[in-house]
Amino acid sequence: MNSSRPYLVRALYEWIVDNDCTPHMLVNAEHKAVQIPPGYASDGQIVLNVSPTAVRHLHMDNEAVSFEGSFGGNAYSLYVPITAIMGVYARENGQGMVFDLEPVLEEEDETLVEEQGEDDDPQPPQPPRPTGKPSLKVVK
Repeated sequence: MNSSRPYLVRALYEWIVDNDCTPHMLVNAEHKAVQIPPGYASDGQIVLNVSPTAVRHLHMDNEAVSFEGSFGGNAYSLYVPITAIMGVYARENGQGMVFDLEPVLEEEDETLVEEQGEDDDPQPPQPPRPTGKPSLKVVK
């Protein structure tokens, strides 16, 4: 079966927006394929405001969430693989869901390498992923 995470991410996003709240995504900024502006992550995580008024060209599919957002007055294109999304919640009341960490599949790694046009150079070993549950922080 396919992962339920992309379906839950989309459903939570719609539910939060339908209730006139601001959807935020907690993202693992250290995931290999995450594309976010440098210098905005903290402790290997970043919280992204993905409300319809904060982003442009939002696209969510089974592989990733992509959109254009503004950081420090500059526009950036962001790309967040579904496996890097650690949670989706409403800023106003914190309601939403935190996801368990999913291991990156070898197939996904190979696909990313092919898509990014990387050579067959060996990658440096990655440190082991944390085993604890992610935590949410209050963003004002």
